[in-house]
Amino acid sequence: MTISMYSASVPVFQHVLRNLSHVLGKAAAHVEARKIDPVALTQSRLFPDMLPFTRQIIIACDAAKNGVARISGVEAPKFEDNEQTFAELQARIQKTLDYLGSVPAAKFEGTDDKEITVPIGRDKTRIMRGEDFLRFWAQANFYFHVTTAYALLRHNGVELGKADYLVGANAG
Repeated sequence: MTISMYSASVPVFQHVLRNLSHVLGKAAAHVEARKIDPVALTQSRLFPDMLPFTRQIIIACDAAKNGVARISGVEAPKFEDNEQTFAELQARIQKTLDYLGSVPAAKFEGTDDKEITVPIGRDKTRIMRGEDFLRFWAQANFYFHVTTAYALLRHNGVELGKADYLVGANAG
């Protein structure tokens, strides 16, 4: 049995983004309960040369929306990339979910062999088959940034567990 490019992408991105939203909610509650400046979390990094927490969320959203756009051919919305607060990051996730929900499954038909050009750095590109792009680029990039965001929050004392990452908003 094979699965469609749609079912391997959109519902997966939606599920994980809802879990990411759940994790952000726990982070916001954490700083409020402990009277911590939210910037301590939103600008946190595991090492000085890495991107801060806010960028991890922005890039995760972009990986989902741009991945779906490249596969489906349905233009992705452009966001300003200026989110700084938990509320703004939640809104970014919701806008991404709204876009994903608007892309018809039919737009994914026959895209497993579609040639997709991916920017690599500033002046380079790479061409990949649609299925390879989804499995080895878009999803890998997406999970990298979602996991990094989770790790940053965990590292900074937010009480999160594996269930928050895996089932999050769908738990209980």
